[in-house]
Amino acid sequence: MHLLMTRARAASERFIAGLPPEVLEQLTPVFSPLIEICPLDVVLDLSTVRGLVFTSANAVAIAGDLIQTRDLACYCVGAATTDAARDAGWPTTQSGDTAQQLISTLTREKPDAPLLHLRGVHARGEIAKNLSRAGTSCDEQAIYDQSLQPLTDAAVQVLAGSDPVVAPLFSPRTARQFAETARIRAPLWLTALSPAVAEPLETLTFQNLLIADRPDSAAMRKIVELSVKRVNRVEGRTDAH
Repeated sequence: MHLLMTRARAASERFIAGLPPEVLEQLTPVFSPLIEICPLDVVLDLSTVRGLVFTSANAVAIAGDLIQTRDLACYCVGAATTDAARDAGWPTTQSGDTAQQLISTLTREKPDAPLLHLRGVHARGEIAKNLSRAGTSCDEQAIYDQSLQPLTDAAVQVLAGSDPVVAPLFSPRTARQFAETARIRAPLWLTALSPAVAEPLETLTFQNLLIADRPDSAAMRKIVELSVKRVNRVEGRTDAH
């Protein structure tokens, strides 16, 4: 069966590398990033900033090129973003798994402010606005754009075929792009990071749609593994487990 990865190539490869070997050996990866990360030409003024907020590893990578020092505290959403910021040399705290959890945590802990949320052009949660309303001053700056991309020829081919396709979707925007552009004949097994990601996918014809119980890669890997098991049962295959 095919594993259709719609994240950026590096993030997709990290996700695949974390799958159990007995699951991975049953899957043929197909890469079709639906968003291209495009750094913006910006100059950051950090003269009054006391801490940075990151909600994606993409922002961490681009900020690393824009900021030479690593003395500002960083408050991150999710383990992957936290690990990226820590690996880049910033003093880092994971402040939640979602934007709302981060807002609640920082409102309670009251870190030194003002903060600066470095993000993409397309972002959810209105973190800076909601933090400021709650008493923790926070500004925001877009440092990259996320341009939508069509499905690759390889992705179009497997979706038009007869072999099962397991497709993890990680953001509402890529899920919407997938739902609007995919032409599906293959048996499709969808997994979604959250209910918001699952919503655009409900218009598609699919065999099954699973939603992760937490918005992180570990939970997504679990439901990809479960999807593989279910494909094996439906297809009458010997389950590698």
